[in-house]
Amino acid sequence: MKESIISALWRNFLGPSPVWYKQTIVAFLVLNPLLLWTAGPFITGWVLIAEFIFTLALALRCYPLQPGGLLALEAVLLGMTSPESVYHEAVLNFEVILLLMFMVAGIYFMKELLLFVFTKILLKVESKILLSLLFSLVAAFLSAFLDALTVTAVLISVGVGFFSVYHKVASGKGLPDEHDHSQDESVQDTHRADLEQFRAFLRSLLMHGAVGTALGGVCTLVGEPQNLLIATVAGWDFVTFAKYMAPVTMPVLFCGLSTCMLLELTGKFGYGAKLPSSVRTVLADFEARQSSQRNPRTNARLAVQAVVAVLLVVALAMHWAAVGLVGLMVMVLLTAFNGVTEEHQIGHAFEEALPFTALLVVFFAIVAVIHDQHLFHPVIEAVLAMNAEIRPTMFFIANGLLSMISDNVFVATVYISEVKAALDAGTITRLEFDHLAVAINTGTNLPSVATPNGQAAFLFLLTSALAPLIRLSYGRMVIMAFPYTIVLGGVGLLCVKLFL
Repeated sequence: MKESIISALWRNFLGPSPVWYKQTIVAFLVLNPLLLWTAGPFITGWVLIAEFIFTLALALRCYPLQPGGLLALEAVLLGMTSPESVYHEAVLNFEVILLLMFMVAGIYFMKELLLFVFTKILLKVESKILLSLLFSLVAAFLSAFLDALTVTAVLISVGVGFFSVYHKVASGKGLPDEHDHSQDESVQDTHRADLEQFRAFLRSLLMHGAVGTALGGVCTLVGEPQNLLIATVAGWDFVTFAKYMAPVTMPVLFCGLSTCMLLELTGKFGYGAKLPSSVRTVLADFEARQSSQRNPRTNARLAVQAVVAVLLVVALAMHWAAVGLVGLMVMVLLTAFNGVTEEHQIGHAFEEALPFTALLVVFFAIVAVIHDQHLFHPVIEAVLAMNAEIRPTMFFIANGLLSMISDNVFVATVYISEVKAALDAGTITRLEFDHLAVAINTGTNLPSVATPNGQAAFLFLLTSALAPLIRLSYGRMVIMAFPYTIVLGGVGLLCVKLFL
């Protein structure tokens, strides 16, 4: 029977996504204009945020760019925001866009070195507790001086490398053979149990590393974009920023790393999976094969990648240029000196980052709705109206809750602007301003690990090519982040209450 145009359009709409998912998105698109007409833009704005979170939560059903983009387009058409506001939000975050476009692509050309180094670590460190602590600690240290998205890109590249090596062998193929590691149909029955355990092992390592980026990112002026924003408004340099934050960030760092060890000891919340012996054997064989096949040309490639890696760290630590431009430099150097000269070879490097970059711009459209409809304004007014003694505590809580559902850079921008206005008006003293600035920074950085919405590094991991490979869904990420949320949020709140 010949298929009708209407039926064909429905089948094409959001592709192979489940029918109930398609119906839900259509229901959202129909509901929003009716809600705007009956309940007004404020209520509709909060409903829109919930709908967008729904698309993120089901990222494994359908990439959020398409359904989230439809919601954002509708918001613009309904007049809840404007193209100018969306453009303004994108321009404000242009450094982040540049970072995703070029830094992730630059890291792609360094994956040979990364796989070499991390394979050595994985094979040498047999204790899962020590390995998890190492991942978290290294991620925290790097994120204090680099960017969390850059560190996450490294972790993703390593994770995909490990998974693809074992998946190929588990499917009965040799290491040199071509293979699609996203499909499990060819995996041999004898390897399926070990493959699932390996997925759990990688999930736990990646989550420890992702939380580590938050632990380190909150500590320094360059750790997160909102840190630099707050420091600029407050007039703090690198040392001053670290000194003001230390009473909160140092106890949180200690407790966060302790939580990492405790989770691996107890095996709760999806942690504790060990590296199967069969996988260790495969990775050891892979490492031995790679070592035996090395020649002057491959060694030269590794040497170039090592030199550029050092140059990358120095460039970011010394702030030679915007992070994205440093990434472009890395890409140029690695391709030029390692013989990558064809356009299609370079094009593969952008496959991972550009979909997420587009999704991030869609997210900025939702942020524009939040800004234009003043959705956070009642919360800000209520906190500023409270007694001075409890303001830092309430600012920490308010920033934490709002950062769980929105962009923490946006939340920090709104709050620090309001606090600076209060200081200029003489409503608060300079000492109280400093205390509130600490509360805002730690509030936007720590409790926001609860959801992928709150941390760009988490969202990047969730929407990366690695997430479906290791079965890391939105819900599973929230569950695995829950103990960290309680510890980081709880210890951070206690420190704010005691020391500010």
